[in-house]
Amino acid sequence: MFGKAAVSGDKVNLVIDPLIDAASGAQSVATRSMQATLMEMVRAHYPRFTVLPFDSEALASKPVVLVGTFTAVNNQGVADGPRDAYRICLTLADLKSNSVVSKGVSRARVEGVDATPTPYYRDAPLWAKDQATDSYIKVCQGTKLGDPIDPGYVEKLTANALINDGILAYETQHFREALAFYRAARKLPGGEQHRVRIGTYLAASKLGRREDMVDAFGDLVDYGLATDRLMVKLLFKPGTTQFIDDRQITDPYPMWLSQIATHSRQKGACLEIVGHTSHTGMPQVNERLSTLRAQFVMDLLLTGAPDNRGRMIATGRGFKENLVGTGKDDASDALDRRVEFKVIGC
Repeated sequence: MFGKAAVSGDKVNLVIDPLIDAASGAQSVATRSMQATLMEMVRAHYPRFTVLPFDSEALASKPVVLVGTFTAVNNQGVADGPRDAYRICLTLADLKSNSVVSKGVSRARVEGVDATPTPYYRDAPLWAKDQATDSYIKVCQGTKLGDPIDPGYVEKLTANALINDGILAYETQHFREALAFYRAARKLPGGEQHRVRIGTYLAASKLGRREDMVDAFGDLVDYGLATDRLMVKLLFKPGTTQFIDDRQITDPYPMWLSQIATHSRQKGACLEIVGHTSHTGMPQVNERLSTLRAQFVMDLLLTGAPDNRGRMIATGRGFKENLVGTGKDDASDALDRRVEFKVIGC
């Protein structure tokens, strides 16, 4: 892939915009490990390339940017079959010529991929569609050799570098620094990103800044409601409608639900509360369980705002709408056990 890159010059600067899981947008143990392997490989075998840190100084030199995605797929190509493999896509995008200069695709068995999300993504309270992640995936999966780079992706690069600094600061327990990176990123073109909102919430919660934490979560809720879809990680004990017995995880749940109830009421939004389960067990059992969980969450929302009763319905989808779909039942497919708040017509 590096040997056949159609890029001019004897010396080429290279930065890696961190690889992600295409279903969740998360960095994982596997994406980080592959990144490290690629860096070692380039340093050892491709002296033409100089690997630079992913920061504004390196980006100013208009380097080649490596992007990559891991996507869980069915190896036989069966659309709703079990996702038993990962498709790994890598792309080199040259900022000087503004074009895609090399591509590579491979497959790996699910057993050989540790999809455990890194701490920032593991701790993120919710998930929503994010334009920055979509444009990253498009550069990797939606291009062929010689194609121009999506301008939406290029515009966000400097902000992305700062956001990544914030993520790494959070993951090394430097919460104040993380907050500063997110605030700086937010002021840049393309910095108004979902990852910034999540990072601000996480850093504020680790610093014990209750008011900032509530504001940041409200901001996340507003963003999700504006995209008509808010996917919240509410973790239940297996096979039950009770939250897991881990106070550290469940302590903020009442605040989350109260913010969702308040902000949806302020916006006059009607909500369909949708329960989901991961891809294990019997479909009928999972559908019933996911409906009961959605009902349980709806009842909690109504305790604080009983006048919202006519504006909410609870449904369950079982594992029909899995985003990850590997059925591992651990942190790597936590999104498949989400509770979704969909804005619907009243």
